Amino acid sequence: MLNKVILMGRLCADPDFRQTTSGASVCRIRVAVERRFANKQTGEREADFINVVCWRQQAEFVSRYFHKGSMVIVEGSLRNSDYTDQNGVKHYSMEVQADNVSFGESKRAAQENSGYQGAYQQPAYAQAAPASAPAQPAAPAPAPAAASAPSSGALQLGDLGDFEEILSDGEVPF
Repeated sequence: MLNKVILMGRLCADPDFRQTTSGASVCRIRVAVERRFANKQTGEREADFINVVCWRQQAEFVSRYFHKGSMVIVEGSLRNSDYTDQNGVKHYSMEVQADNVSFGESKRAAQENSGYQGAYQQPAYAQAAPASAPAQPAAPAPAPAAASAPSSGALQLGDLGDFEEILSDGEVPF
């Protein structure tokens, strides 16, 4: 039986990076994963909070490049993490042992989400402006000399002078 797991969500806190007494790197993260459907009573989407453990190079990668609010994709397997505490009480839990952790969004989106407010709330930049705020039209950007776009609100391209033409005969190189 396979116990492979793939999940996508946001980190609830910064990664907890440590090293074992033998020098192996280990990093623990907690990922908030939104459920597909909204709660019938509240109408809100709920989230599950999944514990993930990463080892060696994967642990170092996660601790270096991810932080609270980062969107991650985790591939791994489910593991029991049962233990008995100092009072003799047995505790049962599950965690994902990560085989691979990768970025779940572009670098630009991650920078925009750096002010992310919660595990599954709308990011601050995506919230609508209050109804009492007057709409201020943005000043139109000057049209670049090389662009010949119509003036009826078309997308304005920046200066394309830094780009050079690679194919001049119109053929595709593959």
